[in-house]
Parts: sequence; C-alpha cells; structure tokens
Amino acid sequence: MKENVQFPELDQDYTGCNALSVDVEDYFQVWAMRDHIDRNRWDSIECRIERNMHRILEMFENAGATATFFWLGWAASRFPDLVRRVVAQGHEIASHGYSHVHVYDQTRDEFHEDISKTKALLEDISGTAVSGYRAASYSINADNLWALDILAETGHRYSSSIYPIRHDHYGMREAPRFAFRYGETGLVEIPVTTVEFSGWRIPCGGGGYFRLLPYRFSKYCLTRVNTVNRKPAVFYFHPWEIDPSQPRVADLDFRTRFRHYVNLDRFEGKLARLAKDFRWDAMANVYADIL
Repeated sequence: MKENVQFPELDQDYTGCNALSVDVEDYFQVWAMRDHIDRNRWDSIECRIERNMHRILEMFENAGATATFFWLGWAASRFPDLVRRVVAQGHEIASHGYSHVHVYDQTRDEFHEDISKTKALLEDISGTAVSGYRAASYSINADNLWALDILAETGHRYSSSIYPIRHDHYGMREAPRFAFRYGETGLVEIPVTTVEFSGWRIPCGGGGYFRLLPYRFSKYCLTRVNTVNRKPAVFYFHPWEIDPSQPRVADLDFRTRFRHYVNLDRFEGKLARLAKDFRWDAMANVYADIL
C-alpha cells in the first residue's frame, strides 16, 4: 500500500435499505474467458444481455427494488434503448469502463481515456449524470490507487472497485470493509459487502459466492451486517448469471469452469428471494448522505 495513505471509514449507518448493483456484461466478456475468446470476436458473438436484462428489470419491478447498473460502454452502445429503459424504471446508470479491461493493465493515460469516453457515452445515451464507477474484476488495489485520483478528476463521485478480501485475481485485504473516503480527492469508495467471523473475512455481496453458498447462509450474513455492524450491504451480480442456457466455452480448466458455471440453474430463484427479503435501492441513493 502507498505510504501515508489514509482510509477514513465514513459514518454511514444502516437505515433499512441496502444497495443493489448489476455489472452489465455478457458471459464472453468476463476475465476468465480472456484466453479463450478474443476481444476481436466480441462483435460476431450472439449477445444475450438484452433478454437477460428484461427478466432482471421485471424481477426488480415485481419486488419493488431499485438498483445501480454498471454498464460496459461496449454494451450500452449496442443497446441504447435498454439503457433508457433502465432509467425510465428509476434505476441508476453507472460506468463499468468501456470493454472490461483491468485497471492494472492500463497506463494512467489509457485509464483516463477509457473512463472519460465511457462516462460521456453513458450520459449521452441515458440523459442522466454518471457519478459511479466499478472497475473490471475489482482491479483497483494497493498498487494502482492513482486510479481513484483520476476518477475524481473526471467527475466521478464514487467508486465500488476495491474488494477488501484476499483472492487470487483481485482484492485488497487491508482496505476497510465499509465506505471510506480516499485521500484529498473527496472520492468515496464503496466496497462490496463482506462479513467477519473470528477474524475471518468472508465475501457475502454476490457473484460466485452467492451462487455457491446456500441462500440461508447468504441471507444470514447480510442480515448480520445490517444488525451487528449497522451498515447497509452492497450486493452485485451479472446478467449472465441468470442464464443457465448460455453457450458453454470449451477447454476451460476445472477452476474456471467451476467458478463460472456453478449453480447457474439456481441463481435466478435465489436472486428473486433476495430481492423480496431485503429493501434495495441504487447506490447513489443509499449513500446520498456521504456523497
């Protein structure tokens, strides 16, 4: 970690509502597929985002849930009417970068160009201000905190890009578990939710962990964060996770195949339960007092 960098945790108490978020990308764009599906092929592959997003929006409407949708610029440029439908239903539009490139694979200038282009594109399509950003695969860590400075410079108000866990592909275990302000920029970092038991920090804010673990355990962990820590939870998922019939990518190693496909057939049902068991709002609304 940078020397003398302070991470003051912000006073954001749980007031009955949690933050729901969707990373809008398709199955062939995830980091694990990078060695199997070349980016140059993306335009020629059938995109399944639209059909999955319609189901998600209907589910949220039925549950009375509002969310933040972190859009890839690549996806937004292909489905502008879908972006506008998301806005019309009261959800927040935020940035996921243009084409799912990891921040630690970009120079400062490349990152600046990427997030500036994506922010302008999303604002033009949606007609709303874009204040939030989430890095591809949570790829901001102790080695590239300069990215938070650039996010502030380009008009972003918050990021949800640092996962305070140890993981083989991402994570920054020493970061706070809950929302904090970075340096002098004023930018707020809002981590995805984790729970602690006897010093063990366990992810409970979505993704593969939610698919793998029993729903009852996930519900218990999120409830614990609300009642014991008195903090709102931040939950995320991807549209491809409700799509068990997505094309299978050949020649994946066992770990990648397990992580990507485990319990896809159960995910939509679990998500529908989650949407109704808790109150959910967009991140900009849940954290309005500190933004």
